[in-house]
Amino acid sequence: GRRTEQDLTDMAACVDELEALVTSPRLPADVAAWTLCTQRFHDLLVERAGNKTLAIQSVVLREVVQTHLLLATRNSGDAAAVRSFTKVIRSYRKLLALLAARDAAGAEQHWRTHMDVAARTLLPEQLKSATLLDMFS
Repeated sequence: GRRTEQDLTDMAACVDELEALVTSPRLPADVAAWTLCTQRFHDLLVERAGNKTLAIQSVVLREVVQTHLLLATRNSGDAAAVRSFTKVIRSYRKLLALLAARDAAGAEQHWRTHMDVAARTLLPEQLKSATLLDMFS
């Protein structure tokens, strides 16, 4: 509800960068760049939402989330991963369209669904029981 044109522009630029990474022939080598860019999109979303408490919590958890994403995507780079990354881009673009239309309810519902799917995708069996110490060792 509070988004500005600059917010949309900044998030769209991030999605454009993700799209460039997916179409790059270097994708297997650029999975780390992909994960950092997706995290930047999420950071922008949280920061621009205006909830200062949530934004601070996001900053505190950033390194944990980044490490988890790198572990969860470390074997990416094949055709299935590219399809998965392409779906993420479509989801981000849909969210941006809902935000541009100021459809707060639609954006919230879409993002809840996106995060549910992401949780199932990014929490493979071997990471379900991993501790923070496991992830950082």
